[in-house]
Amino acid sequence: MLIEFSVKNFLSFKDKITLSMEKGNGEENINNIIKNDITDLLRTSVIYGANASGKSNVIKAFTCAIILVRTSNLMMPGGKLDLVKPFLLDDISRNKPSEFEFIFITNNIKYRYYFSADENKIYDEILDAYYSQKPTNIFTRTNTNDYEFNSDKTKLEELKNKNLENKLFLATSSSWNYDKTRDPFLWFLNVIDTYDSFTNILDNDLISYSKNDKDLKEFTLKLLKEADILIKDINVDYEEKNMDENMVDLLIPKINQNSKVFKTKSINIELEHEVIDEFNKKHFYKLNFIDESLGTKVLFSLAPILKRAFSSSKVIIVDEFEKSMHPKLVEFIIKLFNNPNINKYNSQLIFTTHATNLLDLELLRRDQIWFTEKNPSNGVTDLYPLDSFSVRKDENILKGYINGRYGAIPFIKDVDLWLEDK
Repeated sequence: MLIEFSVKNFLSFKDKITLSMEKGNGEENINNIIKNDITDLLRTSVIYGANASGKSNVIKAFTCAIILVRTSNLMMPGGKLDLVKPFLLDDISRNKPSEFEFIFITNNIKYRYYFSADENKIYDEILDAYYSQKPTNIFTRTNTNDYEFNSDKTKLEELKNKNLENKLFLATSSSWNYDKTRDPFLWFLNVIDTYDSFTNILDNDLISYSKNDKDLKEFTLKLLKEADILIKDINVDYEEKNMDENMVDLLIPKINQNSKVFKTKSINIELEHEVIDEFNKKHFYKLNFIDESLGTKVLFSLAPILKRAFSSSKVIIVDEFEKSMHPKLVEFIIKLFNNPNINKYNSQLIFTTHATNLLDLELLRRDQIWFTEKNPSNGVTDLYPLDSFSVRKDENILKGYINGRYGAIPFIKDVDLWLEDK
């Protein structure tokens, strides 16, 4: 479970910003809270803001850090960390590393993981574990190649020699089976995920559908029904085959072939619709997936993600969650996450949106609502929560947001003034 995430000097975030999933003040909407021995956490958080205010950059910051951890062991000497993009509208910041920090809980232990990097190398890296109230430092890395170890020094000294300037020691030590970094590394590998689209379904999900995963099909059909889409069955044929050698020679340059086995995918998805005619007789028609509406495709691709979230502990982070979905359906999914009887494994959902219908204190707590606002004079984005304002429990926050009380809305000129501009 995520406690908080911070980022500094990345894209439009010149200064440090922090998104906290820790419960704030107030006992309203008690089901929205994950009760925990370490700290009480929120099940969902939503981020609002004007276009180009930096909402998506929050998701990009998450994505950058997660991918750097996951792919670190694949880095070769001299390889670039291309996802790292500092704040460029400042002569000092553009030449400094970006900074990322996660505080999270996995296997009932709280961890703090921090690193700084630019496109060339890792500068600093720290992993602390909270076996008690006080942190225990697992390792500290400074100036790229200077390490401090408080225990297991002999083993870690050996492992640091296997690391590279552009690799994270968290990943390197885990790949060599160091037990104290394994759980936090696996949290990045298996628990936290970001999404900017639900139109491209993963191969593993297609395989599950094609193998007639009954639970997944039932969950998907139930979700489609909730969206008032009358689909009665799902049929997926998914097959991988080795590519014909002649096709390999035709499509792939010799220099990239080596001795690899290249595969082709054969995918056919059909959704069976129920139609009732004027005589109240039922008919069933199969439509190919490519002929379905974008909304249907989104729900079909989203269903396995939600199924996993309600089957094990996950942190799901989504940009523009309402894309191609009706606002009422988005509200329904939020309620699924906020329901402890459905979300039994305490998964968390963090997302950006423009869907103002969600600005309802009967749906979300004040500490679950966040805003991004960009300073027009210097291009710097700030991130702040609704509960940083004096907001009553019964306040109409939708009206307050539209009227600009909390910021994070665009300043749009009157049409007549726009016509007068030259």
